[in-house]
Amino acid sequence: MTGEHLSALLLGFAGLFSLFSAGHALLNKRDPRSALGWVALCLLLHPAVGALLYWGFGVNRIRTRAMKWQRRGRWAPSQSARAGGRIGNEAMPQALGAGIATLVAVSDRVAQWPVVGGNRVTMLQNGEAAYPAMLASIRSARQSVYLCTYIFDTDVTGKSFIDALAAAAQRGCDVRALVDGLGALYSFPRALGRLRAAGIPAASFLPMSKGIHINLRNHRKLLIADGATAYTGGMNIGDRHLAAQDANRHRVADLHFEFQGPAARQMTDVFLDDWRFATGDSTPHPHSHPVEAMGDAYCRGITDGPNHDFEKLQWAIIGAISAARRRVRIMTPYFLPEAPLISALVAAALRGVDVEIVLPRQNNLPYVAWATQALVWQLLMHDIRIYYQPPPFAHTKYLLIDAYYALIGSANLDPRSLRLNFEFNVEIYDPAVAAELGQHFEQTCARSKRTTLAQVDGRSLPVKLRDATAKLFVPYL
Repeated sequence: MTGEHLSALLLGFAGLFSLFSAGHALLNKRDPRSALGWVALCLLLHPAVGALLYWGFGVNRIRTRAMKWQRRGRWAPSQSARAGGRIGNEAMPQALGAGIATLVAVSDRVAQWPVVGGNRVTMLQNGEAAYPAMLASIRSARQSVYLCTYIFDTDVTGKSFIDALAAAAQRGCDVRALVDGLGALYSFPRALGRLRAAGIPAASFLPMSKGIHINLRNHRKLLIADGATAYTGGMNIGDRHLAAQDANRHRVADLHFEFQGPAARQMTDVFLDDWRFATGDSTPHPHSHPVEAMGDAYCRGITDGPNHDFEKLQWAIIGAISAARRRVRIMTPYFLPEAPLISALVAAALRGVDVEIVLPRQNNLPYVAWATQALVWQLLMHDIRIYYQPPPFAHTKYLLIDAYYALIGSANLDPRSLRLNFEFNVEIYDPAVAAELGQHFEQTCARSKRTTLAQVDGRSLPVKLRDATAKLFVPYL
């Protein structure tokens, strides 16, 4: 075969490869704009350069890999939470409002678990309130203690948790600690080594030694004691959440929540599912007895991650906003809303719902704040109020709907949380919890600065260019 024949053969193969890649993009890209862009790139960058770029950066291997794990049974959802039975909408207090049936119906379709009543929910502000309560639950546990966290620092706070977990294991409790493989790298010495040295069964979720997975991270924060008391929210384990310490240069403000009652059983299921994925250990659920009712809150856990067919949390959030009659209040550290969420918020504002959003003025990820600046005009032009709260950096995240519904947990309002990572949030149907969070929201707004459309439009050209450039990377931030 001559050189000319070989060149023609390679050129023909490259053309077929480009056509195949363009067809793959056409069939698999959900967003028409994304599909058009990749099809054009595959066909116009020749020979096969566009196709290679597509297979390198355009194919969602994250979801493909996670769905493959799901099919192979690496996640096998626990059934114990269903044993309590799904409550009917008629069991929800009528005082919760006219939109309650619609909201519950949406979540029924996307959530793994039923709404369960009989829960007591306590809001814990910063590590000063959360850590003593969590440590007390570990120290009083008699059967089991399960801890899942994204970051586990080995500072003073981290050592106090290791000591408490070790003591629980020594008195015969089933103690397990699960730390995300990437989050474990945030501190040195590593927490996993310290935990294991203390005799605590500890595992890493997708350790970096088994492959560099920047996404597919376990961002959940869970602590469950005896299957009846549980904690979740936005806090990791570390001194950084001791926000009252002015000398703490890395201090972070945040909220965590204590749940006593049947909702704790759902969190136990979440932990054991993740533990099985990380370790292969399919030990049966240790708690078979019913959990005693402790309060008046109705709750439901919602897990989300790329192993699911669709973005469950995003649909739950959009459904909740669509059910709002009077107020929507959002507090989040990272706000990179995609088109469906923007549309839901604008539609709520257009029908007369009061929509307010609180973001941190000081962000630990400046490029996220830059991208946010390039997006918020779409909300401000429809009279949605946006506030920036002063330092320290606020990692607090929750959604409030009217006077009866709250959504709290680990997820931020950005594509990474809603698509690429494993998250856990809890729906809370309770006027008392909503009122307490509403008071926290109002107090935060009172010391925050409201931004305006004129201010956003008045940014200098270099700043606008910087922010617009950051916006291009929103799917990856």
